[in-house]
Formats: sequence, structure tokens, C-alpha cells
Amino acid sequence: MMDSGGDSGVLRDAYGVLPPGDLRRCLIALSDESQILRDIFSYRFEEPPLTGHNLGNLFFLALTKTSGSERKAIESIARMLKIKGRVIPVTWDHSHLNAELDNGCVIVGEANIDVLGSANPALPEHDETRSIRRVFLVPPAAANPDALDAINEANILVLAPGDLFTSSIPNLLVDGIAEAIQRATAPMIYVVNLMTKHGETDGYTASQHIEAIEHYAGRLPDAVLLHDGSIPSRLVTRYNTEHADPVELDIQGIRDLGVSVIWRKDIMAADSLVRHDPERTAAALIDLSECLLKPARPHT
Repeated sequence: MMDSGGDSGVLRDAYGVLPPGDLRRCLIALSDESQILRDIFSYRFEEPPLTGHNLGNLFFLALTKTSGSERKAIESIARMLKIKGRVIPVTWDHSHLNAELDNGCVIVGEANIDVLGSANPALPEHDETRSIRRVFLVPPAAANPDALDAINEANILVLAPGDLFTSSIPNLLVDGIAEAIQRATAPMIYVVNLMTKHGETDGYTASQHIEAIEHYAGRLPDAVLLHDGSIPSRLVTRYNTEHADPVELDIQGIRDLGVSVIWRKDIMAADSLVRHDPERTAAALIDLSECLLKPARPHT
């Protein structure tokens, strides 16, 4: 809910709505409607005057304006798309992600932090002094009560893979979320990223990803899900041009943190991107959840 780039950022700045992009993607992912309707909600215009705008985002904007709130817009789209489950924003407050670098410089806005490793005339060439020291929200944001209830009632908590400081951790910065996670009795699983992100997690090992989650969540995952296998060299070479590398799986470092390590050979998608296969990762998480939730056998 702190997204400030792309079409979401444009609509946020122009109309004062919460960024709809990630909400839209979640709703589509959970949709049980026809493929054509899902495609319509994903359609992006390529010609002026709507170049770059996403139809689903515009639809969300229109519903927000006509219904009077983002909450009602989400509920309406959820009914239209016949989603399974619920999509719950972490906050209803308008807040921006900020990052303080090791050199003391503060970068304002998720979109600007996201391009720390890119050629940006407003920033010096990437070096160690441009590593992220901490991230924070301005102004502070209060947790959506529905999100707190969902965490409290959950049987299991899953932290999905994503850019560590611009996608995953921002949710943990919302007032009340980390505290709810700490109080939760449900086991927590972290799906570790496959690749590092230049300008954000250069050289980060798996255990360093986990330590960053612990720092902001105030709680270690009970288990982490790792890809067991190599990444095709052609993809590694392609990502190397973006200064991204496979995350080093320092197993002993993870175990030293007291976190269980779960390997799965088939959770990476076999396509042109280095990413998790949704269905296989979901199946692995279900298996892992059943193990974590299984009652302990009494001592004899």
C-alpha cells in the first residue's frame, strides 16, 4: 500500500487514492471468473491518451469515486471477479516509504528506492555507502483492523517472496502489524527470494534476508522454504546484466538462527524469469503447513 511508481503512482498523485496495482493483482489471482474478465482487469493501454494506464486500476479508481471509499471498491471488484478468500489492505492510511542509506542520504518514495541500483541521474553510482541502513514510513500508518484480525485468527502466516525492502518489509512498518505477528500463535513461514535485488540486497545471503525480516517483524520465521536446485545459466547470465545474483543459501547460518530449513526441488518456474511457480509453491506450503500444525506426539 506504499507503492508510488508506475500507473499506481500516477493515479495516487492525481486522485489521492491508495495505489491500486497490488490490490488488483491479488484480486485477479484469487478470481474464479472467466479468463476474459481477468484479462480485461489486467489490460494496459499502449496508445495515447491512456498510454501506460491499466484498465483494472482505472476501474478501481472509478469505483472508489462512485462508492466513496477504497474499501467498497475492493468489495465490489471481489464480487465481480468471484474471488476465493479475501484481499485485505494492510492499512487504509496514505503513507510513503523512505529509506536511509549508509551515507546518511534519505530516499523518499518506494519508486525511487526501487531504482537505487539503476542508472539514475539524481543518485550517485551505486557503492557501499548507498546500501540501505533502514526503511520507515512517513507519515506513520495505522494497521487496518481487518488485517490485525486476520493475523490473530490465522492458522499459519506466510511471508511471500518479493523485493525485501520495497515489497515485504513495508507491511511490517505499519503500526500494529509487527506486534500482531509477535502475539500470533500461528507458525510463520518465509519463502526466501531466489535472486538478490541490485541497490537493495546486493550480496545478501538467505540468512541475511531472514535477519532483516526478524528485525522489522520482531519475530523469526519458524521455517523457511528454499529452492533446492540450480538456476539455469542462461537466466543467471541475463540477471547478471542487472547485477542480480542467486541468493546464497547459507544453510548453517540459517540453522544457527534456529530456523527450520525446508527444501523443494520443483518450486521454481521453468520459463524466461527466475520466479517461484505459484501452484508448486502453494503445494509445498500446504505440505509444510500440515507438518507445522501437526500435534506433537506425547512423550512416553
